[in-house]
Amino acid sequence: MPNPIAYLALMLWPLVSVVLFRRLSPERAVIWTILGAYLVLPPIAEFDLPLVPDMDKFSISSICAFGGALFILRDKVRIWPRSTFTALLALGFVLVAIPTVLTNREPIVFEVLSGADPIVFETGSLPGLRLIDMASVLSNQMIVLLPFLLGRQYLGTDKGLRELALAFAIGGLAYSVPSLFEIRFSPQLNTWIYGFFQHSFAQMMRDGGFRPIVFLPHALWLALFMVTALVSAVALARNTEGAEQRRWMVAVVYLLIVLYLCKSLASQLYALGLVPMVFLVPYRWQALLAVVLAMVAISWPMLRNLGLIPLDAILAQAEAISPDRAHSLGYRFDNENALLQRAHEKDLFGWGGWGRNLVRHMATGEILSIPDGRWILTFGTFGWVGYLCEMGLLALPMVMLFMQIGKAGRSLSPFATPMALILGATMVDMLLNDTLVPVVWLVAGAVLGYAETLRFGREQTPRPFTGDGPMIGGTRNRSRRRTVM
Repeated sequence: MPNPIAYLALMLWPLVSVVLFRRLSPERAVIWTILGAYLVLPPIAEFDLPLVPDMDKFSISSICAFGGALFILRDKVRIWPRSTFTALLALGFVLVAIPTVLTNREPIVFEVLSGADPIVFETGSLPGLRLIDMASVLSNQMIVLLPFLLGRQYLGTDKGLRELALAFAIGGLAYSVPSLFEIRFSPQLNTWIYGFFQHSFAQMMRDGGFRPIVFLPHALWLALFMVTALVSAVALARNTEGAEQRRWMVAVVYLLIVLYLCKSLASQLYALGLVPMVFLVPYRWQALLAVVLAMVAISWPMLRNLGLIPLDAILAQAEAISPDRAHSLGYRFDNENALLQRAHEKDLFGWGGWGRNLVRHMATGEILSIPDGRWILTFGTFGWVGYLCEMGLLALPMVMLFMQIGKAGRSLSPFATPMALILGATMVDMLLNDTLVPVVWLVAGAVLGYAETLRFGREQTPRPFTGDGPMIGGTRNRSRRRTVM
């Protein structure tokens, strides 16, 4: 149970975001409002308000960043991407809530027969979705997309992409300190500060030691963030010179050590593949790998349905590495099989919320299968329409970047393809874990904005400003001094 400090931290974040937007450049304010909340605010803790989505650190930070752009920067956040296909995917991502609610009005009843007599006793039920729930689901989908829109508008430039890489690298270096503390003394920081432990403590123990979790939902989330920080540091090392490059190389080595101590095999494999790519390989090949990773992630459910994924061979390879990891992976595959069968009963628009997509005992209502991967969670909740819209919004920026990269020539930002690789690796990780967080949407929006710039040129409407104050008659009052970090 979260303590008062946890709820106070959530309530104070809007004030923190105001300070960030008043003191930092627009790019840094957007990044740190979302990234800072992800790293320091309590997980799971939320305000459960009627008729609106739960207000947790993800939704609060997204709304704060959007509000900062509207009311402090006084910018008009562009809702529609310039790519028509991307706009249609965004529209489908939000509006899929309507058919999902309309096709899930009936309750799910759990019942049991009484012995030999044909008498049915109702033991419980899950409510059907009401029309009033449609507003909550629609607003939740729109809140989820806010970082995507902000990333597209504010970070879709060479400067914005570099600021994103710099923030990830600095964030990873800073987060390594509490991470190393928990590796040595056990994951206790969230309990000490916010009054609760956010997951199963047993899952934080691995190979005779501890895995850090700090204030993230799981140790696997933290390891994946360290991969993001590591790839960003490699990109910065490749594109700097002299003493600065040497400092970033030291940071790369240090982050590699921290990642190894996080004891996540998947994240270590991501780093093993991405670090040499970012440091040595031409940008076009980096973009191609990002597209391949995205296509693997999107096609996974279809390949699973057709029986084309060699699950037994994958488990055998995992067994050769670690029996514990093989057991964990096998448990995930078994869960997915059961959840897939459940999802296929309503495969177009899904089962909606209230846990209706989960496999349950039909007499007691006990949950028998829990989704781990983001893909099966989205597929079961919103069906094929929701799944393809969500994964399409994440994958399309990488495809557009790859298609335009040859036309950019030497003007290509050296941070575009590393961000695309981070996005591609995260999509692959979403096959195993629910690691789609606002920071990922921010990266997707940044890559999309940059790809749109390569394709269509710079937008003629006002871009994020470097001065201060509100817009006055289409211009901005620059009289107030801004401190840039």
